[in-house]
This record gives sequence, structure tokens and C-alpha cells, in this order.
Amino acid sequence: MKNSLINMKSLLLLCSLIFINSVKSQEKEQKTAFSLQEAIDFALGHNQNYINSTLDVESAKFRNKEYTGIGLPQINASADVKDYLTIPTSVIPAQAFNPSAPADQFVAVQFGVKYNAAFGVSISQILFNTDYLVGLQAAKEFVALSEKNVQRTKVETYATITKAYYGAIIVKERLKIIDANIDRVKKLFDDTKALNSAGFAEKLDVDRVELTYNNLLAEKEKLERYVGISETLLKYQMGYDLALPITLTDVIDANLIIDMGTQEQQKVNYEARPEFSILQSQSNINGLELKRNKYQYLPSLAAYASLQQQAMRTKFDVFDIDQPWYPIRMIGVTLNVPIFNGGQKHYKIQQSKLELQKTNNSLEFLQRSIDVEVANTNMQFKNALIALETQRKNKDLAKDIYDTSKIKYETGVGSNLDVIYAQAAFREAEINFLSAVYDLIVAQVDYQKAKGILVK
Repeated sequence: MKNSLINMKSLLLLCSLIFINSVKSQEKEQKTAFSLQEAIDFALGHNQNYINSTLDVESAKFRNKEYTGIGLPQINASADVKDYLTIPTSVIPAQAFNPSAPADQFVAVQFGVKYNAAFGVSISQILFNTDYLVGLQAAKEFVALSEKNVQRTKVETYATITKAYYGAIIVKERLKIIDANIDRVKKLFDDTKALNSAGFAEKLDVDRVELTYNNLLAEKEKLERYVGISETLLKYQMGYDLALPITLTDVIDANLIIDMGTQEQQKVNYEARPEFSILQSQSNINGLELKRNKYQYLPSLAAYASLQQQAMRTKFDVFDIDQPWYPIRMIGVTLNVPIFNGGQKHYKIQQSKLELQKTNNSLEFLQRSIDVEVANTNMQFKNALIALETQRKNKDLAKDIYDTSKIKYETGVGSNLDVIYAQAAFREAEINFLSAVYDLIVAQVDYQKAKGILVK
């Protein structure tokens, strides 16, 4: 009985552990709260564009191995079984059988037997081939190109998620501002209504406040819908389930904007820009194509060997190993020396030179474009920083005006119209400040992306 109780307790404990682990696994799978970095990490694991770029790298690696296999021994087995329904006929001079026969007389004869079979193995090996040697280098360059494309997609994903993440937060912050304004106007509406009932305020004053209150409620409804849209956009870019809720844990803090002064002093590292690095790889590939075409004038050398066993039967017993089989064995070397092909190689070389020159021109143009982009984004960041400080001052000033207007109204020396105007100006200043913060974040992301320092 005691052992049964112990076994029962052990079973219950095991079931509890399994249940707890199951719940934890579900919670892990159903993660809904994300910081910015967590949202980016999630996107890098679920965004189809980024996943496809990593798959391209794997595909390029397999393609590289495939091309490498061309230079390894190529071994093939063959089997051939023939049933000559009609044995081939040959015509030979009749003098072969009868020396006195006329010279123009021929005799039709059939050589061979009805059944023939051949089984064999052949092997070939490239000894020297310029196409293969240059192709090996090109295959490796394609792998590097695919890896650089992953980095480009990563940078794009980082920038897109950052903007969408803070865009969603900004909308929610605007919703908080509207809620706070609704509370303030609701209190003003109740106070004005009470004053009207007591005969100290006109009905017009009540209507003005009510109109403002109703407009705020309508604006709140619009923002609530926009919150859903902004979150849906973020989910879509993250590769997150659109049906699941999402919580953003980071907050907007203008004081966290990094100091760009040290970054301005750094020289632009063009190779850190994925676009520039990708174009460099394309230039390398074009250079290899030029080399391949130049090497077309060199000979190629390959070795081969073949081993066959052949059977010829008048009966269909070609698989009978006791019957005679006739071996065929050979080895050989093939040397191909190009001599003249109508100038095709020369014209291919000229085309390759032009393609290489075009790519190098594109590199120079991209370098100048990056310089312009860095200068523009740096200026936009500085302008956004100035605008933020201006909007911060405007917000503080609007709050002081609102507080003063409210005090004057409560002490009976001001009108509720002044309070309504001050409240609207304060709300607009708060929204403008939030917009300035978001513009600064976007400007910072664009500047770091332009300098190639957005993603380490």
C-alpha cells in the first residue's frame, strides 16, 4: 500500500512537471511582448525576405560544391543489350570470294549475331582546363555575393522594423495625449455646465466646450483605428502572426538619441555599405569573366579510361557468365588546342572589358552618391534635432499658457473660450513634439544607414 502511494505521488509529480513545461513552451511560442531589439531579432528569424536571402547563401554554397565536383573524376557505368531483328547487311566485292568475278560485282553479306550485349565502366578526369579553374574562383565569389546580400537585407530589415516600431509607439502616445485632453475638457465641460445651471455661465459657453469634447472623442476613435493599422504593419514586417496581440515594451525618450558628433568625424567606410560591397563583388566577377575569356587561347587536357565486357550470342543467353565474354580496354588523353574560331574569343574579351569598365564606373558613381546621401542625412538629423528642441520649448510654453488660462477662468477673470484655445494649442504642441521625436529617430536611422554603421 505504501509503495502504491509513493508511485501515485511520483506519477502526479511527473504529470505536474510535464504540464508546467507544456505551459512554458506555449508561453514561449506565444511571445507577445517585444522590445525593439527583440522585434528585430524576431524579424530576422521570420521575415521571408531575410530568410530567402539566407537560403540563397546555402544555395550558392551547394552550387560551389557542384562546380567543384566537375574537377573530380567522373565515373559512369553503362549497359547495352541489343536484339537485331534483322542483322545489318554489308556489301563487299565479289572478288573477295571469287577472284574471277567481275570487278563491278558485289555480294551482300550479313556480319554479326542476333544478340549483342556490352557492360562497362568509364572514367574521365580534367587535367587542365582554364574554364574550370576560373569557374572555381567565380563560384566562391558568388557565395560572397550572396552573403553580402544577406547583410543588405539585414540592414533594410533593421531600418524598417525600427521605424515601424517607433511609429506604432508614437500613435499610442498620441492616443494617451488625446485621453488626457478628453479628461481635461470633460472636467471643463462639467464645471461650465454647473456654472450655467447656477446662472454664472451662458449656454453658449457650454456648447463650445461640448463641441470640443465631441471632436476629441471622434479624434480618439480615429487614433484607436490607426493604432491597429500601425501594429498590423509592424507585425507584417516582423513576420509575426497578424491575429495575435502585440505589446511594445520600449518607450519614446528623446534623451536617448545618440550623440552624432563622434560619428560625424569618422570617415565614410564605403565597403561597410552593402550596396557598395555587392557592386565590388560584381566587379570581381566581371574581372574573372575577362580572365576566363583571355584564357580561352590556352589548350585543355583531359584523361579518360574505359573497361567493357562484350557478349555476342545467337541465343538470348547474354547473361550467362559461363559463355565467352570479350573484353575491351582502353586509356587515352585528349588535348584540345584552339587555333582559330573567327575572332570570337577576341570579341568576347572586348565585351568583358566593357562590362568591367561599366561596373567600375558604377562603383565611382555609387561612391559619390553615398557622399551626397551622408551629407543630406547628416543635415536632416541636425535639422530634426533643432526642430525637436523648438517643439520642446513650444510644448512647455503651451502648457504654461494653458495653466494660466485655466487659473484665470477658475478665478473668474477669464473665459472658457480662452481655456479651449489654450487646451487645443497645448494638445497640438504635444503632438508636434512627438512627431519631432519620431522624425529625429528616423533621421538618426537614415544617417547611420548612410554611413554603414546601422548594423554592426
